[in-house]
Amino acid sequence: MELVTVAAAVLVVGGILGLVIPVLPGLLLTIAGVLLWAGDRNDATGWTVFVVCLLIAAAGWTIQYLVPSRRMRAAGVPTTTLLFGAVCAVVGFFVIPVVGLFVGFVLGVYLAEQLRLRDASRAWTATKTALRGVLLSIGIELAAACLVACVWVAGLLITR
Repeated sequence: MELVTVAAAVLVVGGILGLVIPVLPGLLLTIAGVLLWAGDRNDATGWTVFVVCLLIAAAGWTIQYLVPSRRMRAAGVPTTTLLFGAVCAVVGFFVIPVVGLFVGFVLGVYLAEQLRLRDASRAWTATKTALRGVLLSIGIELAAACLVACVWVAGLLITR
């Protein structure tokens, strides 16, 4: 197996793992792996596979932001709450190893909603809604990355 193909595979797998363990820009890494492979091949099949993968990624990124944000807006969770949750997630990542990202996000969203609503029950409901939205967003991106990987593997099999 060619070294470039192995490097591309590492990027694709690393991208998918980066979505399961949200530290790496997962879908971007999978696209980078396919681009590396297509650039090395530099033929019509390689570039066709790359364009199809890029379209899948673009659709995934679009859906990833449209669907969860629409649901959170409908539930009344403001963007500022999500931003505060994201900041707390970053802080949590450095303060609590392994689980700090998740703990920080949940705590940040809950605190922001508690301050905004002054009602623990409604704040917790909003926190659960935000958490479901984030999980849905990650799921959409993961599905797109897995589809990109499948198209790339199909391209590999076609060109062998």
